[in-house]
Amino acid sequence: MTTNMNTNAGTKVTPRGAYPHVKVVGDFIFVSGTSSRRADNTIAGVELIDEMNTKKLDIEIQTREVLKNIDKNLQTVGASLKDVVDVTTFLVNMNDFAGYNKAYAEFFEKETGPTRTTVAVHQLPHPDLLVEIKVTAFLRRQESQNK
Repeated sequence: MTTNMNTNAGTKVTPRGAYPHVKVVGDFIFVSGTSSRRADNTIAGVELIDEMNTKKLDIEIQTREVLKNIDKNLQTVGASLKDVVDVTTFLVNMNDFAGYNKAYAEFFEKETGPTRTTVAVHQLPHPDLLVEIKVTAFLRRQESQNK
C-alpha cells in the first residue's frame, strides 16, 4: 500500500453534512462516501497549470488520497483497509477508469481484495472531485468472539 501522507496527516477531515464518516454496527463498519478533500479543505489531485487558473485533475492522485482518507477513518475504530469487504466507487467520467483502477490496485489485491462496484455519476459535491468511494468493512469484535 502507498503510504505517502500529505502535511495534514495528523488532522482529520470533517463531514460536510449531518452524518458520521464511520458507523459501526456489530462487526460491520460502514464508511460514508469519501473524497480526496483534505482537512484544510484543499483537494488532492488538483493542479493549477497556468495564470488563467486552468486546472489539471489527476484521477490517480485523487484515488490514492481517497483510500488514505478511508484508511484514516477506519483506524478511528481499530480497523484498516485490510478489513474492507465491499467497495462502491462513483466516477464522474468513466474515461478515468483506467487511472482509477491503477491507483486502486496499489491498495487491494485482485484475488483477496474486497468486492467492488464502480458507477458513473453526473457530478460530485465539488467540481474538482473526480471520484468518491464508500466502503463496508468487517472486523470481528472481541466480545463477539467470546460468545
